[in-house]
Amino acid sequence: MGFRKRVTINLLATWGDHVIGLAVGLILMPFVLGVLGDAKYGMWIFINSIAGYSGLLNLGLGQTISRYVATHHAKGEREELNRVVNVIGAVYLVMGLIALGIAGVIAWLSPNLWPSTTIPTTELIWVILILGINVAVSITGSVFGGVLVGMQRFDLERGITVTSGLVRFVLTLVFLQQDWGLLILALIFLMTTLVENVGLVIAAFRLVPEMRLGRRYLSRRTLKECYSFSVFALLEMVANRLIESTDCVVIGCIFGAEAIVPYYVAQRLCQFITKPLQFVGQVCLPRAGELHAKHQMAELRELVTRAMGLSWLLTMGFFIGAAFFGPVLIETWVHKPYPQSHVLLMVLLGGQLVATPMKVICGVLFGIGDVRKPAMTYIVEALFNFALSLILIFPFGLLGVAVATLIPLYLIELAILLPYALRKLEMNPRQFVGEVFLPQVAPLVALLGYSMVVSSRIPLTPGWHHMLAVAGGGAVALGATWLIQHQLVAWLGTNTLRRHANKIAQTNESAPGLRLDEAISPRG
Repeated sequence: MGFRKRVTINLLATWGDHVIGLAVGLILMPFVLGVLGDAKYGMWIFINSIAGYSGLLNLGLGQTISRYVATHHAKGEREELNRVVNVIGAVYLVMGLIALGIAGVIAWLSPNLWPSTTIPTTELIWVILILGINVAVSITGSVFGGVLVGMQRFDLERGITVTSGLVRFVLTLVFLQQDWGLLILALIFLMTTLVENVGLVIAAFRLVPEMRLGRRYLSRRTLKECYSFSVFALLEMVANRLIESTDCVVIGCIFGAEAIVPYYVAQRLCQFITKPLQFVGQVCLPRAGELHAKHQMAELRELVTRAMGLSWLLTMGFFIGAAFFGPVLIETWVHKPYPQSHVLLMVLLGGQLVATPMKVICGVLFGIGDVRKPAMTYIVEALFNFALSLILIFPFGLLGVAVATLIPLYLIELAILLPYALRKLEMNPRQFVGEVFLPQVAPLVALLGYSMVVSSRIPLTPGWHHMLAVAGGGAVALGATWLIQHQLVAWLGTNTLRRHANKIAQTNESAPGLRLDEAISPRG
């Protein structure tokens, strides 16, 4: 299968996974919130925000295994592939046990950590322990998901994830109830995680039948080689976890668990919108490595401009839609107005106008082996975000936390990481702006006009049929304008080339020695 087709399939699989997850989340979150209530659901969010830090225990080896599996499989290096899988698998097993131990300590201390909670102590302890087991299983089994990604079979990996999510969705609708609700949710998560990881193991061994597990494949040299790359991938992951999870933790610690909900509504919507777009950078990573290895810098620059242009177009499109229809969408989703959530959503999406396209830059830099600069940049950004959150939350409340997320994105990524990447990739800044942003102006203006007309002339009430109709119309306005512009540019380019060729052909009559390749080259 050709690379472009494989990249397209990978992107479609990733986006399909996200669309299904979005639909499930839009239905499930208000259902769970309605059954548990704000206090219990806030505690569930709080515990899961803490559990989110467990992703740091993979030590940045997720991207590492994908990179090295792809390399060794392409070269037919069976022994090296098995060493990478076994070494990283052993590390993951140890990290899973550590996660389980940490969960045990937190469960033991929980009566003192949350003395004023209305949740029964026994239920809270069991929830923490079960989520600890869930984390351990996820970490240990993720090595096989990394194998699938390294083989560029995002479709298999996402398919298994989607199936697990749908099973979790059905079980939650059927079994969740007010009494012992948190414990029921934790058990559902554990069961579906076990099934998901069994599926990843089976798929990985079927896709790579030469893969073997055994102590003889454990190698210090392989471990050292993997960590030379993963240490910076870990730093980048630490930064992302801090940015994603710290906001809710800070709010919960200062204002209490119930105060998290309005912010979480906005944050979750923002994640639903931007998560699939950020995977564009992940899919670009192996392609960037291939082009860099072949010294095809022109093609590498084209990959950057096209991927960043697509990311910015879609992110800006969602920003425009949220500005006009965000309040109705929020009320449709959670069945409550939450007016503060709309303001928070706009601030968070404003930050993503920079963060999402820059994920492409990060993926390309990682692909060419330049991991130090982006990793350190993201660490500085995360620390800046955390410090600003602590400063701004007291005078401005939840809005201060959202603004503290936005400011570092603009100051650090635009001022430090982007100029560095342009120099590294030998890209002209003016040409970069012209190729990434200018082609997106016409489609976005069309979407803006559509949104203004619909919002001013059609009174919208909460309801998914209204939201889907509005979103579908916006997609048509954006996509049709982009397609017309694309076809027009292609037609103008073809006509220009033809006129150029005709001019050279006329000149060729007086200079018969001129070759055809000279006639169509840019030097002609």
